Parts: sequence; structure tokens; C-alpha cells
Amino acid sequence: MKEEKLLVEIINRKAHFQYFLDEFYEAGMQLMGSEIKSIRRGAANLNDAYCYFHNGELYVKSMYIAEYKFAAMQNHETRRPRKLLLKKSELKKLERKVREKGYSIIPYRIIIGEGRGLAKLEIALARGKKSFDKRDSIKAKDQKRDMERRGRE
Repeated sequence: MKEEKLLVEIINRKAHFQYFLDEFYEAGMQLMGSEIKSIRRGAANLNDAYCYFHNGELYVKSMYIAEYKFAAMQNHETRRPRKLLLKKSELKKLERKVREKGYSIIPYRIIIGEGRGLAKLEIALARGKKSFDKRDSIKAKDQKRDMERRGRE
């Protein structure tokens, strides 16, 4: 993404702990009006979300977008599957990688830029971490925190 100011940024903080993130892609989303308004308010969550292929198209499932309280009858379902918009070549590449052992597609962050104000979902091609990898991550984080403390003293 170009150097533009972000109006909204919602990040999946668990992703770095649970996965090795290899490649990132920026995808558009098919959203309803009430969904985009909720995202602009920051009322979305990516923690349990995942991506899957259906008939050659990529969808994100279990991404929580809160209901917009001013959309009376035209409100949306909070965890409905949403279609992701990518180039055909990117979809084929991702589908090939997902069929390999250990790869999955994880929604990493939702961004709305200042330019056109479109919501984009940044997805990552990821490999799951084993428990010893997670222990290593915790150990490295603790060591970094200790070094920062010692530097301030």
C-alpha cells in the first residue's frame, strides 16, 4: 500500500504468535453498507477468522463485524462469509500453496485509507507454529523486554 494515512486499522494480534507469516496480499471485500459503517467505527474483530476457497473464489469466514445500530431492517449478520476480491493469478497461486501441507490463509488486518475510503483486508499466507516455536517466541519477547528495561536503568 502507498504511503497514505490510515483512517482505520484493525489488526489480528494473535496471528504472529500462532503462525509464521510468509507472504502478504491486499484484498478487497464485498461488504454491505451497514458493515462498512461498523468497520469505520472500529467495531470489527479478526481473532477467530480464517479464509477458505469455494468454487475457485476466496472467502473469509467468522470475521466479526458488529451490527450498525442505525441500520434498522437492512442490518447484516455479524459472522457471515464475505467474498474477497483478488486477481485471478493471485487466487491460483494462493490455492496452490494452500493445498501444500501446513499452509493456510489468515486475515491479518483491515485497513481503510484516507484516499477513496475503501476497506481492504490484508491476508497472509501462513504456516502454523508448533508449541516449541511458541515457547521460543515467548522467550525472545521476554529477553527483548529485559534488555529494554536494563537500557533505561
